[in-house]
Amino acid sequence: MTGGTLVGTIQCWPVVLELDGGGAVPLVMVGPVAIEPALQGMGHGQALMAAMQAAADALDLGDRLMLIGDPGYYGRFGFTAESTGRWRTPGPVDRHRLLARGSTLPDAPGMLGPRV
Repeated sequence: MTGGTLVGTIQCWPVVLELDGGGAVPLVMVGPVAIEPALQGMGHGQALMAAMQAAADALDLGDRLMLIGDPGYYGRFGFTAESTGRWRTPGPVDRHRLLARGSTLPDAPGMLGPRV
């Protein structure tokens, strides 16, 4: 909020990677991150990402984050496509935009879906 006006939002969703070989990995899907267009480029998105990462770390979820987004932007927050190459999504996705952050993420085939 800037002067009482909402300038951006970030959402986080509980998801799961159902591994083809059995087992499930709980993850948090980040996004969308949205900033009022006239206020983009002023650090609001970075502030939202930092607050999200701090909250995830406090809940021991900082090693289980994923999103679909621009690798150039989200790479600065530690998100890469290194472990997501064999992950599948319910709908179409540009493979290079399926990103994750964490040292314990499986590099294994599986399907992403909602966690209930």
